[in-house]
Amino acid sequence: MIFLLSARQISGLVLGCLLAGMALWCAADWYVAYPRDARPKYVGHDSCIRCHQDQQRSWQGSDHDRAMELPTNDSVLGDFDDAEFTRHGITTRFFRQDDKFMVNTEGPDGEMHDYEIKYTFGVRPLQQYMVEFDDGRLQVLTISWDSRKNEWFMVTPPDVPHERILPGDPLHWTGMAQNWNTMCAECHSTNLEKKFDLATNTYHTTYTDIDVSCETCHGPGSMHVEMAESHSLFWDRHRGFGLEDLKGATATQQVETCAPCHSRRSPLHVNLHDGETFLDHYNPSLIEPGLYYPDGQILDEVYVYGSFLQSKMYSKGVRCTDCHNPHTLELKFEGNRLCAQCHQPGKYDTPNHHHHTDLAATQCVNCHMPARTYMGVDDRRDHSLRIPRPDLSDELGTPNACTTCHTRPEETNAWAAQAIRYWYGDKRPDDPHYGPTLLAAQLGKPEGVNLIRELLRGNPPRPDIVRATAVQLLGQYGTQESDTICREHLDDESPLVRAAATQALSETSLTTFVLEVAGQLNDPIRLVRFAAARRLIGAAAQLLDPKYRESLDKAIAEYRQAQEMVLDRAASHLNLASLNHALGEELVAQEELATAIRLEPYLTGPRDQLAELLQRAGGDPAEINRLRTEEVENLTRDAKLLPKNDQIRYRQGMLLYLLGRKKEARESFEAACELRPDSYENWLALALLCENQSSWQRAYEALEKMHELRPGDPAIRGILQNIQQKEAAEKKKTEE
Repeated sequence: MIFLLSARQISGLVLGCLLAGMALWCAADWYVAYPRDARPKYVGHDSCIRCHQDQQRSWQGSDHDRAMELPTNDSVLGDFDDAEFTRHGITTRFFRQDDKFMVNTEGPDGEMHDYEIKYTFGVRPLQQYMVEFDDGRLQVLTISWDSRKNEWFMVTPPDVPHERILPGDPLHWTGMAQNWNTMCAECHSTNLEKKFDLATNTYHTTYTDIDVSCETCHGPGSMHVEMAESHSLFWDRHRGFGLEDLKGATATQQVETCAPCHSRRSPLHVNLHDGETFLDHYNPSLIEPGLYYPDGQILDEVYVYGSFLQSKMYSKGVRCTDCHNPHTLELKFEGNRLCAQCHQPGKYDTPNHHHHTDLAATQCVNCHMPARTYMGVDDRRDHSLRIPRPDLSDELGTPNACTTCHTRPEETNAWAAQAIRYWYGDKRPDDPHYGPTLLAAQLGKPEGVNLIRELLRGNPPRPDIVRATAVQLLGQYGTQESDTICREHLDDESPLVRAAATQALSETSLTTFVLEVAGQLNDPIRLVRFAAARRLIGAAAQLLDPKYRESLDKAIAEYRQAQEMVLDRAASHLNLASLNHALGEELVAQEELATAIRLEPYLTGPRDQLAELLQRAGGDPAEINRLRTEEVENLTRDAKLLPKNDQIRYRQGMLLYLLGRKKEARESFEAACELRPDSYENWLALALLCENQSSWQRAYEALEKMHELRPGDPAIRGILQNIQQKEAAEKKKTEE
C-alpha cells in the first residue's frame, strides 16, 4: 500500500528531522568537553582585551599595570638629567645616553660603574629602577624616586637606617636582598618562571606579561579563549567558562586569590590556580616576633593577609572587593563613606562615637587602620581593623592609634586609656585580648600554657591565625599540659591550627607520638600533610603503620619539590639538609649545607650545622674548628646589628664553649641572661658553664633563677646535686 503525504505533512516531517538533528547536535556540542586532567596555559594579556575592553580600561594605569615596565619617557618618573644623589660619601649620578636611561654608582666590586636601567619597578609612592647583570640577575637600586616629593632618596633597611652598606653585604643593592628574581619578581609579573641554574648560579627568568595582568588573578586563560572563539553554544560542562569564577567566589576564595602576593608566606606547591586552597600552596607566617607585635599589629612588611585574618570583618565575610575595585585597585569610596557601606553613619560617623572634631581624627581608618611606613615613604594600613588599646601598650610594648597622633609629653598611654574608659566604659569588645597571652608564651613564661588553654576555649572563638599562633607556641613547653592541648587540636576545623598542633606536639613517647600524628598524613590540606611529614621522618618513621607509608613518601616527595622552587636561597638547602639528615643521608645533608654556604656565605646557621654533622661523622677537627670560628664571627656581627637579641648571644656562647673559649662563652651567656632574664634556657646554659668553671656561687644564682621560672623542674634538682657534690669534693681536696 502506498501512502501519499501532503506537502504540509512533508514539511512537518522535515522540520521534525531538522529539530531532532539540532537537538542531537546541541547534545553532542554540550557533551564534548575538555579532559578532566587538562591544564590551561597562559596566553597573555592581549588575548583578553579583545573582549574585555571595559576591564582593560579600568586596569590600565593601575598599580598592577605599572608594577614593572620597560624604561621610556612615559614610564620613567625619576630625574635622569644628570641628577646626583650623595650618601655615605658615594655620589650616584642619573643620566641619559642616547635613548637609554643610565646610572653611575658603586658596583659589587666597590668601584664606580655605568649601568643601563633595564626596567622600572612600581610607580607610587615610589619608583625603583633595575639593572641587569651577566648572570641573569636583575638588581633593584636602593636609591629610588619619591613620586610625591619628586626627589631621589635611599631605601634603607629598618634595622640599620643610618649605616653604610658595603658591597658584599646582602643588603647592598647588588646583594641578595635586592635581587628581583627571587625577592620581587613573582608578585610583579604574570606567570613568572625563575629558572635558576644551581650548577652555574645563574638565572634565566621568564614571564608571560611583564606586569600584574589578567591571568595573575583569573588564572591561565587558554581554555577560556578557545571556548570563546569556538562555535559552541555552551561553556564546558566540566570547566564552566574555563576560568576561576571570581564573581561567584566565596569571601574566603576571593581573599585567597589575592593572598599569594599580599601575604608573608613561603611556597609549598606551584600554581594556585588549580582549584585547591591557599594553604595547599603556601605556608603563611603566623603572629611571630619580628613580623607582628604581640597583639597582632603589623611590625615588619607582612602584606595584609595575616592582618586581615585577625579582623572581625573577615570573620563576617567581608572581602577585598567590598572596599577595593579589583581592576583600578582604587577604593570604592573616599573617606568614611567606604565604611558606611556597612556601619551606620548616624551611630559611628559622629562626635558621639569618635569624640574628635579635626577632620583627620574623624576618619575611621586613622583609629581602626593605623598606618606604618615602609621603604621610607610607603604608608601601609593595618588590615586587622582593630579597636585601639592604649591600656595594653605599656604591658605589651605595642603602639596604638591614640598616642601615635597625641605625642605631647603628658599624652601618655595611661592618659589615652583613661580617656577611652571615660568615653566608652570599662568593658572592651575584644576582651580578654589575646596579646598578653601570646607575649607570655613568646617569653616562655610558666603561666603561658594556662593562658593559651583559656584563649582556645574562648567564645566566640578567636581568629584561626591567633589560635594557630597560640598552639604553635606550646611547642616550646613540652609538658603534659601543653601536649594535651595540642592533641585536642589535631582535628581542629582550621588547617592552620591542625598544622600548628602537629608541629608543637612533643615526642615524649615516640610510639604514642607516631600514632597521634600519622593520621595527619592524609589530611586534605597540604600544609598539614607537610607538617606531619617533617615530624615523622627519621626514627619516627620506623614505628609508622605500613598503611601510612605511601602517604609519608608522597608528602616527603612534595616537600622536596617545594624546596626545589627556591634553590637559589640558602634556606631551601638548610631544609633539605635537615630532611636528608633525618633520612640518614648524611653525605647529602653535608652537601646541602655546603651549598647553602656557597649561595649565601654571610648567613648565620649553616656552618654550625655542618660542623656538627662533620663532628658526628668523625670529620677533620681543623675543618670543624674553622667552620665554628667563622660562625662565631658571623654571630659577633649579628650581635652588633641586633644588640637586644638574646638568642644571638646564646648561640655565640654555645659555639665559644665548643671551641674551648670558655671565658668568652661565659660573657655571652651572661649577656643573654641580662637581655632576657625570663629565659630558662639562658640561665640553664650559664648554670652548666659555671659548674664547669667551678664558679659555684654564680651557678647557684642561675639555678635560683631557673627555679623561679619553672618551679619543681626535676632537671634543676639534678644539676644542684651535681654542683653540691663537686663543690664538696673541691673543698675536701683543698682541706687535704
